[in-house]
Amino acid sequence: MTAAPIAPAEPHEGSSEKRLFLKKALFLWTLAVVGAVLALPYTVALEHGAVIAAAQQKHMSTGMLLSLSVGQSLVILAVAVSAGLWAAGKLGLRTPLVDAVVFRTRTAAGSYVTLLFAAAAGVVTGILLLAADHWIFAPIPSVAEFLRTAGATGSSRNPWYGFLASFYGGLDEEILMRLGLLSLLALAFRWLTGMFGATYTAPLPTGVFWCANIATALLFGLGHLPATAAIAAITPALAARAIALNGAAGIVFAVLYRRFGLEWAIVSHFGCDIILHVV
Repeated sequence: MTAAPIAPAEPHEGSSEKRLFLKKALFLWTLAVVGAVLALPYTVALEHGAVIAAAQQKHMSTGMLLSLSVGQSLVILAVAVSAGLWAAGKLGLRTPLVDAVVFRTRTAAGSYVTLLFAAAAGVVTGILLLAADHWIFAPIPSVAEFLRTAGATGSSRNPWYGFLASFYGGLDEEILMRLGLLSLLALAFRWLTGMFGATYTAPLPTGVFWCANIATALLFGLGHLPATAAIAAITPALAARAIALNGAAGIVFAVLYRRFGLEWAIVSHFGCDIILHVV
């Protein structure tokens, strides 16, 4: 009795999905690399004295220090991209335009109209933040002193530095904060509430999203304090200003991320930064 011939093995579906995931992650990480490099002139101009002092303290050149800083950022961004895409996939959060480019598919009808809406929302957000800063925070003495010091730097006098830094805000900060942190926090909150008996019909329940959104916005605001500390000593007013202004913007970007996709948050953040750093 002869044995039946063994059929050739079919390609493993999991390996194909893994290749697509890695391709998408590499594309997003490459965008983040571009954003990190473009932000260097702005960072050096804004924190020139702090960069020199830190380089001298570590007994290295400023170029070497900046290279190490960029390298560290790229490692963190790689983790944020990988973990964020994994978490976002479980929550139904999307990157439609990246998918269209990487997988060579068509974009959904109306995408460009909603992208214009996201850009306009970013511009309006930037204008409102400037108004709030002027009327609420600028009259406070420590904030007024900080603004005078920051205004004396080369970055504020050179709109090209601000334009280049806007790419970092749009690309890197959205990849870190919305794709990475918000997605992971939302997944963790959904799991924790599920442990206590909560049941959901949607991958990303509204309550879970807003808890993650607010937590991410607070951390986003706190994340801007090191840049402030490089110019002036942190005071309660400066801390409140960083958290309130940056946190409010972060909430807007997260809503766009959930509603349309990560790219809409990126475009909105870029539009906001153009108002804040260029106009």
